[in-house]
Amino acid sequence: MGKKIGLALGGGAARGLAHIGVLNVLEREGIPVDLIAGTSAGAIVGALYARHKNAAQIKEQVTALSKGRLTRFIDPALPRTGLIKGRKISDQLVQFLGGNVKFSDLRIPFACTATDIDTGEAVVLGRGSVIEAVRASMSIPGVFTLVKRGGRYLVDGRLTNPVPVNLVQEMGADFIIAVNVIPGVLDRFHPPVKKSPKSTREPNIIHVLVQSIHIGAYSLVRSSLEKADVVIEPDVVHIGAAEFHRARECIKLGEVAAQAAMPEIKSRIGG
Repeated sequence: MGKKIGLALGGGAARGLAHIGVLNVLEREGIPVDLIAGTSAGAIVGALYARHKNAAQIKEQVTALSKGRLTRFIDPALPRTGLIKGRKISDQLVQFLGGNVKFSDLRIPFACTATDIDTGEAVVLGRGSVIEAVRASMSIPGVFTLVKRGGRYLVDGRLTNPVPVNLVQEMGADFIIAVNVIPGVLDRFHPPVKKSPKSTREPNIIHVLVQSIHIGAYSLVRSSLEKADVVIEPDVVHIGAAEFHRARECIKLGEVAAQAAMPEIKSRIGG
């Protein structure tokens, strides 16, 4: 095909599981992924794919995991920099990726983004420990404790680079496919979601913190996506940010959106 294809996977908590469906379709349709950049949930999925290059395997692992209770991943911290230590999540990443995996061990060049909580700068992570980098990229402020790396205290990359199109471009991509799972950005006139009786309950603190990041990321996403050649936006507006038990549904929605974009992708890359 000639072109070096880069994939930019955005943050979005549980909605980010749709990235797996996108990867599944790209793989099935024979679209090679030469470079990956991810933020938050996109960093998790991107790292898994860069390591194993097997979307079906990731889908199987994640759907099996999502059937259990999320409380097993909560390791409370003294409320200094976050409510959850994140050690149990790091341990799960070790099981998925392998112990002490470095960026140089990955099968596809990969990088992810985080945010320096002191300076507000976007930080690119592409060397050293992959697990530490991913843990930093997904560290929702107030929810997870900060990650100290290179003398900096890092939090969720969505604050500064919610869909890292510019990063995958800097990595050398000639053609960029961006996947955005933060709803309400390009489709402002999406029909309102019919709320169930349960949805009238007062939101818990984790929902409030995650949703606050989504709201703040809207304007950043719009400018980021302008640099992409193709934008895939799975219809996940009705999926709650913490509804990881709906993994199978999220993945399916990612597949539907990617399949719809396939004619444009193939025509643009000459496939």
